[in-house]
Amino acid sequence: MNNTFVVCMGIGTVFVGLICIIILCKIIGAICMASERKQANKKPAEVVAPAEPIQNRQEIVAAVSAVIAEELGKDISAIRILSFKKI
Repeated sequence: MNNTFVVCMGIGTVFVGLICIIILCKIIGAICMASERKQANKKPAEVVAPAEPIQNRQEIVAAVSAVIAEELGKDISAIRILSFKKI
């Protein structure tokens, strides 16, 4: 009887602890969502400027493809870059 009581108390303690962790995560998540909403409402709308053309595009693409080929361990002729834009 004594061993069963210890096992039940141990399992009960674990599940109560897990339930408390879940409740704390939900509360913290709600607080974070509320603060994000407040920050989103305060931010003014940013004006997006038209994208400027990339200068020296071929040089940049060549450098990027060389780095990618080196990291992948492949020949540079095996790399095909389909699009490239400035972020």
